[in-house]
Amino acid sequence: MPPLRLAMFDVDGTLIDSQHTIVSAMTMAWGRMGLGIPQPDQVRRIIGLSLVEACAMLLPWASAATHRAVAEAYKSAFHTLRVKPEHDDPLFPGALAALDRLEADGWLLGLATGKSRRGVEAMLETHGLRGRFVTIQTADENPSKPDPSMLLRAANECGLDPAAVVMIGDTSYDMAMANAARAVAIGVSWGYQSLDELHSAGARVVLDSFEQLSRTLDLVIGERPCVPPQS
Repeated sequence: MPPLRLAMFDVDGTLIDSQHTIVSAMTMAWGRMGLGIPQPDQVRRIIGLSLVEACAMLLPWASAATHRAVAEAYKSAFHTLRVKPEHDDPLFPGALAALDRLEADGWLLGLATGKSRRGVEAMLETHGLRGRFVTIQTADENPSKPDPSMLLRAANECGLDPAAVVMIGDTSYDMAMANAARAVAIGVSWGYQSLDELHSAGARVVLDSFEQLSRTLDLVIGERPCVPPQS
């Protein structure tokens, strides 16, 4: 039997295309706080961070109390948008088939995301993904990316050494987190940061489509020893 391997996925910008909802929710939050209108490109750049940290990056001049207040306003705005009948944060093309292939090949699947637990649960329900992921690490239980805690906790939950973990994501935060955890960093080109940023942050490979994922993971994980976790 082959050794267990864990594929951890970012959510926003990797599995689902949620940029329009996120930008709209942040714009609504800024409006409620009298902060004007954020630039969409700036908002897209902080996707992947935990919410308070994202607000701090967008508003470096503001107080910590303001960052927390904007984060709460964002949560309210996001919920308002999410329950509208026209709301749609679609899976990226090929995502579901890629998950099916990895499961068939014996991979464990997990999530590592800056979303809240409530947001993840809503996404899983919307896309029929409940039960697909053996470990789900969210901003509610962990420090923000690029801190390695999400991947270290996921590896521990699965009884694996981090060397047997692959992180698939679209941002430099995902790549830096993977390298800090001694996991394998795999970037995707269809998300919200540039190829140069992914490579500079330590991506081993950057994929152009989900169709490349299964073979790429087999190749990169084969380059590393899958040792038992330390006791």
